Amino acid sequence: MAGRRSSSGLGPSIPRNDTAAKHLSEAASCMANTPGGGALIVGVADDRTLVGTAIEAEWLRMRIYELTQRRLTTDIYEHTVQGTGLLVIRIPEALEPIRFNNRIKWRVADNCVEIDAATWHQRRMIRLQFDWSAQDSQVPVEKARPTAVEIARDFLLASNEDAAQDLARASTQNFLKRLNVVTNEGTLTNAGALAFVGRDAPAIDYIRRDFAGSDSTARLRAGGRSILEELSGVMTMVSAHNSVRHISSELSIGQVRDLPPLAIREAIVNGLVHREWGSMEPTVVEHVGQQLTVTSPGGFVGGVTPENIITHPSSSRNKSLAELFASLRIAEREGIGVDRIIREMLRLGHALPEIQEISGPYVRTALLGQSIDLPWLQCLNRLEPRSASTNLNFLLILDYLTTDRWIDESSAMRLLQVGRGEALATLEQLDSVSLRGAAVVTRVQGVPSDANGAWALAGNLVEALTSAGSAKAPATTPDSKRGTALSWASHRGRISSTELASIVGGHPNNAGRVLRALESDGLLSPGRANRNGAGFFYRISDETRANP
Repeated sequence: MAGRRSSSGLGPSIPRNDTAAKHLSEAASCMANTPGGGALIVGVADDRTLVGTAIEAEWLRMRIYELTQRRLTTDIYEHTVQGTGLLVIRIPEALEPIRFNNRIKWRVADNCVEIDAATWHQRRMIRLQFDWSAQDSQVPVEKARPTAVEIARDFLLASNEDAAQDLARASTQNFLKRLNVVTNEGTLTNAGALAFVGRDAPAIDYIRRDFAGSDSTARLRAGGRSILEELSGVMTMVSAHNSVRHISSELSIGQVRDLPPLAIREAIVNGLVHREWGSMEPTVVEHVGQQLTVTSPGGFVGGVTPENIITHPSSSRNKSLAELFASLRIAEREGIGVDRIIREMLRLGHALPEIQEISGPYVRTALLGQSIDLPWLQCLNRLEPRSASTNLNFLLILDYLTTDRWIDESSAMRLLQVGRGEALATLEQLDSVSLRGAAVVTRVQGVPSDANGAWALAGNLVEALTSAGSAKAPATTPDSKRGTALSWASHRGRISSTELASIVGGHPNNAGRVLRALESDGLLSPGRANRNGAGFFYRISDETRANP
């Protein structure tokens, strides 16, 4: 990392410039508080012009040491670049937070932002892979609440697994030991204390509203209990407000709820297992109409972002707690909880869940329920092979194609959060998925031989969704076809009537009229002067590029 200062106010020709020393001390303390430390370059203006500096290196090193309360020792080297003297300040990562003007700051992107000491230490422990939940709570095993132990046994018995049944029948002492929540001193780990004893402050705050802005009709916020008891109570209350919908008898599942119970449980459990337990705030579960959001203290850890959350290796700040919930069959040991949330929501025709880090930091998971799309669910259940209806990658692509109408390797990479090879392999595998003997996707026709292939929904799936009145049925309005044409041309560099007809259905002559209308509106321009003959195509017009 490199810091650049403009020459204004810093006096590059002054050997002992205290104003510069204060600026640099503030920047250096911020960088030291940032994982990995970094380096500052003195003598380069903001526009990268070499202005040089005459500041004495040894004097500056001592001055930074003094201004940071004798907490930060830096290495400063003199360098000459193109005849201009520069200083490079190398800053080690701090073992304890370094304050400047009584504030702790660290770098987020290109900015120094304030952070409190507790959060700084929490982030450092995460970086060092410190597992708080595995530490000794000093709570005796005998403090485990009998109700919590019974709830744990019930989760195991409900799994119908032989190993789980055997564990559920063990004595309480042996039961807790086999769950790895008992220390050598006979006390519970922090994970065990949370799960079986609890804390005074509530771990979950459940709020039910019939619609946004209305008064709550139910609330559960009770401390002094184990989180297993709190979780069980919340799941019971959520179930009571999650309506059951009876569906056609030809579907094997018979009935569904407004929001899939598995997705709800995974979302709430993730908000407990992966949260920051150094905070006394509860994990908030807001159940408004057919939507449910879970907001938990602490941001993403281990490099997880919304852009890689599906495929990034599972990472938890509370590994022991995560393993405990997995052992109880409450959560997934394999780290596929997010996958299951997305899969269950998409199967019912709901929107993709929104999982993001918000200011605090908190992680917010939103399950955006809407009317269950029974025709969509029916089509999925009729796919061959049967496994296709639960294949997350297939569901993501099919859902995407109902709105965006086409997909290629590049867009599949972003959607599936995978590399190019895996994206292409998934698209090619989808070629073999069928509905009533006919493929559900088709290769877009008219694509130049030297361009990457692309896929669209096949006519039989579009017809099945449309005739059954599915909300997922692709739009066929003139405006939707214009939008599809512009999207394809913008991303692929060209569009022909054959390509558009292959994507939206219909005859190339009809698609040609759409393209000519876009040309008349100044949005497309001919790909060549001679319109006659095969292979004629359009490009995005210069005006459209200039004003996207």
